[in-house]
Amino acid sequence: MIAADAIAQLHPAYFALVMATGIVSLACKLMGWDRLASGLFVLNLVFYPALWAMTFVRLIRFRDRMLADLTHHGRAVGFFTMVAATCVLGSDCLVVGGSPRAAGVLWVLGVVLWATLTYAILSILTVIRDKPPLAEGLNGGWLVVVVAAQSVAVLGAQLLPTMAAHLRASVALYCLAMWLGGGMLYIWIIGLIFYRYTFAPMSPSDLAPPYWINMGAAAISTLAGAHLIAAAPDAPLLQQVLPFTIGFMLMWWATASWWIPMLFVLGVWRHVFRKFPLKYDPLYWGAVFPLGMYTVATIRLSAAIRAPELLHIPRVSVYVALLAWTAAALGLGTRLARRLLSGRSPGRS
Repeated sequence: MIAADAIAQLHPAYFALVMATGIVSLACKLMGWDRLASGLFVLNLVFYPALWAMTFVRLIRFRDRMLADLTHHGRAVGFFTMVAATCVLGSDCLVVGGSPRAAGVLWVLGVVLWATLTYAILSILTVIRDKPPLAEGLNGGWLVVVVAAQSVAVLGAQLLPTMAAHLRASVALYCLAMWLGGGMLYIWIIGLIFYRYTFAPMSPSDLAPPYWINMGAAAISTLAGAHLIAAAPDAPLLQQVLPFTIGFMLMWWATASWWIPMLFVLGVWRHVFRKFPLKYDPLYWGAVFPLGMYTVATIRLSAAIRAPELLHIPRVSVYVALLAWTAAALGLGTRLARRLLSGRSPGRS
């Protein structure tokens, strides 16, 4: 059956669909496009439970395939999109939906998912005997581990002013630790990725869409810093480290900005010079998310350091993010329609 095959072959990183839709919704909201933001938010309220339902069915009926994903260096990190999707949807509930309670529930779920997946997946990948060479097992998708941690910090900092006074100090410390710990993870992983870039042969197929998370992980680190700065009046600890937070936040934004031209150049090399086919892949949602995240992060950065001139950037990048989301959505819709008409499942790329 088509539905059963689709669930069996569901890619662990498909929650990036929720991440991409949620962050583009937030970008539209910050640009004043309320109707578009609300429309994307409503879509996410459908996507998120649908993906969880498919995941639970896969766990019950196709457990062997899920276990195979958990022990695969290239696919296992895709499960971290569950954490980021949960927290991005929480931010959407708070900013677009106006529901701090729903956002709080999703934040708690995000914290639990982060702790469970982080120590389960990384422990499994550490102790298994058969491991691939670095060039085969490592890709930009590994930075979703960073995105997951930073998404927890972002939503927690956003919720801080809505929390009871006696909880704020503990939550502020936790969010600060998540931000700093996620930053250290980025430094560890990006060093390996940069080594992979420059000292190992690269084919067009190696430059898969998740490499855009090189930029997206730095962008969400910028956003987390901006929200910690905004929450500083409600937490003395955050006030004490404010100069450090500002400087570190600017470093993350500069890093994200540095990656954008590099990734575009590599994309041109991949699709124009090497003529790699540009067709729908579920991993493209992992490329849409960084574009939307850079837009939102730059807007929040501009407010945090009172630099309105930076707003010229999101006025352009928001259209790029919307275009990328639309292209990915059309690709998904076209693939589903074709496979349904031909009697085959959407499958995994």
